[in-house]
Order: sequence, then C-alpha cells, then structure tokens
Amino acid sequence: MHTPNPEYIRRMNQIVNSSPYFCLLSMKIRDVRIGYSLLEIDLEKKHLQPFGHVHGGVYASIIDAAAFWAFYYSVNDQQAGVTTVDLKLNYLAPAAGGRLTAKGRQIKAGKTLGYAEAEVLNESGDILAHGTSTLMILPGRAIVADPPLPSKFL
Repeated sequence: MHTPNPEYIRRMNQIVNSSPYFCLLSMKIRDVRIGYSLLEIDLEKKHLQPFGHVHGGVYASIIDAAAFWAFYYSVNDQQAGVTTVDLKLNYLAPAAGGRLTAKGRQIKAGKTLGYAEAEVLNESGDILAHGTSTLMILPGRAIVADPPLPSKFL
C-alpha cells in the first residue's frame, strides 16, 4: 500500500469541496485517509422535505460520498478513477436541523471492485442512517485538474 501525498489530499479536498454538487448540499470533506473519511453537512431549510425532516436524498448523498472517499485512497493507480455501482441505505431516524456527520469506512479493496460503508450521525452521536456501497475502479479515468495535481502518493 502506498502512502498518500498530503498535498494531493489537500488539493483534492479543495476541488471536491468546491464542486457544484457538494456546494449545492453544503457538504464538506473534513478528514480523509486510506480506509476512512469524515464528511459534514450543516443542515439548512434547503435540505428538508415538506414534512420538515431531512430529505432521504441528503442522507444518500452523504453516505455515497463518505463511502467513496473512504475507498478512493486505497486505489494505488494514480491514473484510475472510481465510481459507485451500488448503494444500499437504511434510514434509521429523522433529523430537522443541526449538523450531520458521515463516517466512511472501507471494508474491502480489490483489483476492480471495492466495498465500503458509512453511517450518518447527528450532533448527539445518534445514528440516523447507514449504508453500504460497491465501488468500481476505472483505469485511465483520473480526475483532470488545472493546474495539474501533484502525485497521489509519496
């Protein structure tokens, strides 16, 4: 296993955190390393469905992203991308405000597929949702950035 380059991680987090979808949901990567990720959303009115609770799609999005980033740095190929091929969720409790935290954990990293999980917690540490994700490694589909990113690994 290679050691991720901290400068690459910093730049990737900057790119991802300012991407349109992350901005739409006010979602941020707070910590990421091989096999682990931590993401947050400070809930706003835009996250709520008509009954006043967080929309299930918000839970799905943060679980998908947390599982993805927990797996991403296990892929040793600098030129490979990753995509979600399966996402399974269990909604366990509603939320109406505050901060959601998603903790992602890699379960298995293979040559072409990976498996990860994530849980969404409220500020009290209660689990609100849990999900698992199957991810596919896409050789030759690395992120393109301007200016170019530094090496993914040291």
